[in-house]
Formats: sequence, C-alpha cells, structure tokens
Amino acid sequence: MKTKCLVIDDEPLARDLMRSHIEKLENFEIVEECSDAMKALNALQKHSVDLMFMDIQMPQITGIEFLKTLKHPPKVIITTAYREYALDGFELDVVDYLLKPITFERFLKSVNKYYQVSQEDLIADQPANATVQNEEAFIYVKENKKVIKIHLNEIMYVEGLSEYVQIYTDSKKIITKTSMTNMEEKLPDSGFIRIHKSYIVSVQKIEAFTSSSIEVPGKELPIGRSYKNSVLEVLHSQGNVQVG
Repeated sequence: MKTKCLVIDDEPLARDLMRSHIEKLENFEIVEECSDAMKALNALQKHSVDLMFMDIQMPQITGIEFLKTLKHPPKVIITTAYREYALDGFELDVVDYLLKPITFERFLKSVNKYYQVSQEDLIADQPANATVQNEEAFIYVKENKKVIKIHLNEIMYVEGLSEYVQIYTDSKKIITKTSMTNMEEKLPDSGFIRIHKSYIVSVQKIEAFTSSSIEVPGKELPIGRSYKNSVLEVLHSQGNVQVG
C-alpha cells in the first residue's frame, strides 16, 4: 500500500521540488498539492493522508498554527527556509524538519524517519498480548519518541487528559499521546474497567469501592454517573473487593 502524501507550500518551485523527490519513491504518491492551509484543510477532508510535507510561512495562517488546529493530524515533515521554527515543530511531534533548499539525500533521511516512527506507532497501538492474569502480559505505549513496555499487572489506573493519557503504575507515571477510547481497546476487558470518562482502573488494584468512588493505592477515583450500573455490576461479580 502506498503512503499518501499532501504537499503544502505557497511557493510553486518548492512544490515542484517536493513533487520531484516524492515521485522517485515507488511506494509514495501525492494525493494533492496546496498553496495554503485552508486548501490543505479541504484536502484532508477529501483524502486519506498518511504524511504531510508542510511549509511554515504561508498566507493566512502559518503551518505551525494550522497544525495546532488539527485534532488528529497525519504525520508531518516540515519544509522551511527558517531554522528558528524547529523547536515549535518538534514540540508538535513532527517527524522531521527540513531546511530549504532540500536535497534528495536529506529528503530520503526524512522518509526513513517516517518509516521508523510509523513502525513504532504500529507497535504502540497493539492491544495487550495476553490477559491481565498473566504476569508476563504487557502493552507498548509511546512517550517522548520512545516506545515503552508496561506490564499489565503494574498498572493501577489510567487518567485521560485531552489528547493524552497518564498511566499510573506501581512505581511511575507514563504520559502518552492517545485517546481514552484507544487505551480502553488496548487493555483486556477481563482486568480493566472504565469507571468514568477520564478513568480506567485495574480490577486487581482496587482496595475498596462505594456507589460513587473507587479506591486504589494512594488514590480515590470517582465513578461516573453513566458508568455506575455497569461498574458496580462488574465489581460485585468479581467478589474480590470489599465495599467501602
């Protein structure tokens, strides 16, 4: 399957150069070329895009400002003549930062980074490899460009924070960019329950519960109103916690 690319640059010569580089790659194809962010937004609504090659200085809004407006952006390689925007780009988790004029050799290095990051994300998106009862069961998550292995029996609870989640284990906290829905899908139903829009809890770590809250070591978590019936049904059926 080919990697679908979107080229965003207000300079025709810059778009021509990126097109020339991309067309040399058998597994890449350009779905559209755009001269500004508004056209790019329309292109993203029309096409499935894997990778954006995006300039920063463009009419109306900059590439950085545009990227901040996207809730679930594709992978991004920034192409620009301005070195001073590099920090902004990496804070937004871009794949790479290419300074113009862009040679084909430097372009290929960015493509290799894209493949590496995509592979890491694929590993991190995998569901748990076994049920929570298995001490060897684990998941991978990505934190700060590093893929981290977390054993399920170490997880106490997961807290959702906008586009990120915090995973609290027995010994540390891991922050990863994903949704609570994705995290819920990664964790096995047999060992974890969603108790609130912002919390998933390990059943094994529950010390006590009431009709409105759950206690894990060092923390009391609320049970959401819409989750209450299903949560209490699961907890009572487990028979391994005491009513608090």
